[in-house]
Amino acid sequence: MELARRSECRFPGETPAYRDARLALLAEEIDLRRHIERVAAQRRSLPPGGEVPQDYVFQGPQGAVMMSELFGDHDSLIIYNWMFGPQRERPCPMCTSMLSALDGEMQDILQRTAFVVVARAPISRMMSFAIERGWRNLRLLSSGGNSYNQDYAFEDPAAGEDQAMFNVFKREGSVIRHFWGSEMGPGTADPGQDPRGAPDPMPLWTMLDLTPQGRGRDWYPSLSYPLPAVTGK
Repeated sequence: MELARRSECRFPGETPAYRDARLALLAEEIDLRRHIERVAAQRRSLPPGGEVPQDYVFQGPQGAVMMSELFGDHDSLIIYNWMFGPQRERPCPMCTSMLSALDGEMQDILQRTAFVVVARAPISRMMSFAIERGWRNLRLLSSGGNSYNQDYAFEDPAAGEDQAMFNVFKREGSVIRHFWGSEMGPGTADPGQDPRGAPDPMPLWTMLDLTPQGRGRDWYPSLSYPLPAVTGK
């Protein structure tokens, strides 16, 4: 609250009651920022994870690529598991919404870490959808020919399962180890809440949480929307 009271923001027409409530909220926001920093530091201090059991071979637009080749000049690699299995006609809209946001951030992200998106769909279908969506910066790879999704996203391909999951890997010389995986899912969700991560990786929900109506429970992103009507120049 001491830091919150340093805010000099005063908006037109606000009441004393609004300012008191806003300062109380600002204090909570400052505490949330501190908590996020503590969690990030705790994550960075994790002991070494398990060694990756094999050098997985993925299929890209130009052919086969091994996991060890995905790091490039970095020692860390983020892999996002896109819910786009071969049984799906169209990919998961929620995954797609987040990936569209990350596509715009990817050139910045790649300054600090390697990042790829994998799915079990054939690479031709993945690339076709990327063109449709207008993605330019995401590196897409098919994991349909290996066991990566079973090992690190806990999918059962025989049951047609898809799971969205982030995994981070660390390279130590010639050894690749698992560093962290996004284990927050339906089993860890609080009553009445969606199984969000913490921090929530979805820019969509972060923005909607700033609004009076919040993210709500009656809306889900779509893969496409009608074009707005043109009413004149």
